[in-house]
Amino acid sequence: MTNPILAPWRTAFELPPFDMIRDDQFAPALERALEAHAAEIEAIAQEAAPPSFANVVEALEAAGEGLDKVLGVFFTVAGADSNDTREALQREFSPRLAAHFAAISSNKALYARVRALWEQRDTLDLTDEQARVLMLTHRGFVRSGAALEGAQEARMTEIKSRLASLGTQFTQNLLADERGWFMELSEADLEGLPGFVVDAARAAGQEKGVDGPVVTLSRSLIVPFLQFSPRRDLREKAYAAWAARGANGGETDNRAIAAEILALREERAKLLGYESFADYKLETEMARSPGRVRELLMAVWEPARDQAAREEAALTELMQADGVNGPLEPWDWRYYEEKHRAALHDLEEAELKPYLQLERMIEAAFACANRLFGLEFAPLDVPLYHPDARAWDVTRDGKHLAVFIGDYFARGSKRSGAWCTAIRGQAKFPETQAPIVINVCNFAKGDPALLSWDDARTLFHEFGHALHQMLSDVTYESISGTSVARDFVELPSQLYEHWLEVPEVLAEFATHAETGEPMPEALLTKLLAAAKHGTGFQTVEYVASALVDLAFHEGSAPADPMAKQAEVLAGIGMPHAIGMRHATPHFAHVFAGDGYSAGYYSYMWSEVMDADAFEAFEEAGGPFDAERAKALEAHILSTGGSAEAEDLYTAFRGRLPGVDALLRGRGLVAA
Repeated sequence: MTNPILAPWRTAFELPPFDMIRDDQFAPALERALEAHAAEIEAIAQEAAPPSFANVVEALEAAGEGLDKVLGVFFTVAGADSNDTREALQREFSPRLAAHFAAISSNKALYARVRALWEQRDTLDLTDEQARVLMLTHRGFVRSGAALEGAQEARMTEIKSRLASLGTQFTQNLLADERGWFMELSEADLEGLPGFVVDAARAAGQEKGVDGPVVTLSRSLIVPFLQFSPRRDLREKAYAAWAARGANGGETDNRAIAAEILALREERAKLLGYESFADYKLETEMARSPGRVRELLMAVWEPARDQAAREEAALTELMQADGVNGPLEPWDWRYYEEKHRAALHDLEEAELKPYLQLERMIEAAFACANRLFGLEFAPLDVPLYHPDARAWDVTRDGKHLAVFIGDYFARGSKRSGAWCTAIRGQAKFPETQAPIVINVCNFAKGDPALLSWDDARTLFHEFGHALHQMLSDVTYESISGTSVARDFVELPSQLYEHWLEVPEVLAEFATHAETGEPMPEALLTKLLAAAKHGTGFQTVEYVASALVDLAFHEGSAPADPMAKQAEVLAGIGMPHAIGMRHATPHFAHVFAGDGYSAGYYSYMWSEVMDADAFEAFEEAGGPFDAERAKALEAHILSTGGSAEAEDLYTAFRGRLPGVDALLRGRGLVAA
């Protein structure tokens, strides 16, 4: 029988036929797709005609359609709805894929044709976009080791394969720890918890097959538990489990894996002639060098730590008023910060949350996209990979632009965090194709599902990434959508978060789950006034993680990453009561793959731009200024990686930004 993964998808909008796809079809589909792609690559490499943009670069762009289909579907379900079979397949596929792509980058005949084109680039009469794709193609080969010979080439192949396996194992170990731990709660343990936390705990207990409520390591449950539980002993137990993910000993311990990954990355960089992995990685980013990254992070660290110290003093005073002596601990911070916010701003999460219904926040994200860019969203009744996932047809002026899939609820089969991915990217070559974009989140289920303010911000953040994919308008898929510098990719997502705080958006969409009444103006005012509350804590936990990531990669790889982490934190004066946002054993951004390695700083780098970019709207006609929205789409959201990030931002804003707007936005300096 024809494998439905590889067969033409004769479905609405050519979506994957998820209702026909079985786990036992992935391996044979991958086998056939790899063989087909290898044959295509060899044909390009051995082409008798002289190298041209069409028979080399465009041929590479067109190759691998079947492989793209297999990987798009498989990694979607492996990340969002895993099981034992899919985890085993992922462990099997990772080194095979690494070897496959290493063979392409080390294909001497193919590289010779790419290099020949690069050397005659000034005579090829290319469009700007074609010239950009040629540059990126050539650079990709060089940075992958195409120029290496003999033992060095063989070692590079080994390193890539081993790194792929280690990244997969790191991810699966973390998922196992998150899935395996939960803490049962008695009815007495629920005392002091608001209703939405109790409901989420009961729903989590049902998922775990437990007769009663539980706390799991899902951020959407453990964070509110740490915020609201008056039981310090239970908070300590939950926090300890959360902090220990990936460091519990045994088969799921990630510490040795992290050490090996760092050593292999350093070796890889030195094989290519770089001083360090950070030098290698940052060469293609906006930051360019480790020094510029450190300069940015330290410019933010000092005011953030000062602010955190002021916050800690206030929280310690509240704790001591409760009769608790000794220092504030990490499991105390969120509990007393919630009390402090309630006292300072007369605002409690429990009061706010009924107004942040998931359905209404989805509507809000869509409505902002409609006002800014003219997008329309119509629900689709199509088979998807999980009952919780749902899809929309995205159109503008009646023309189909994309399919958007939202998968919002936490479950044991889904890795933690939130992300945006595309089963298919936008392109016009070799034929026009509309993107299929997915937002995956981990919100607690409820009836109705209620979000925290942080959850709502996450929803807008990931939808900003989705807009980057859906509004892409380039010719070649390799530079479409989010295929941009890592420290530029977070600009659209972080910028879109600002529209959540626009008063008229909240006034329309923040309606009470029971009464349907809009958020009272007094509560809205308090919410916006409290928006900068706790920014010292938030900034410190993030910047500490970014500085540890940078330290791991800018010098010799540490034999003991945990000791290096401790050294870095001591050197910057990390407050005792604040933990890193991502400690090494569960730092999936950095160790699950190369994406954010030596690049976790990029959220902060992009925030410098997003704060400045939103000020451009405020300086013009307001958050929905038509001209600014048009410029944002024209110069950033539609352009993908078709030009250097600096040039794209300058085209939008007229200049590059400084750090001042970020510090103002976080309330770390006087406005």
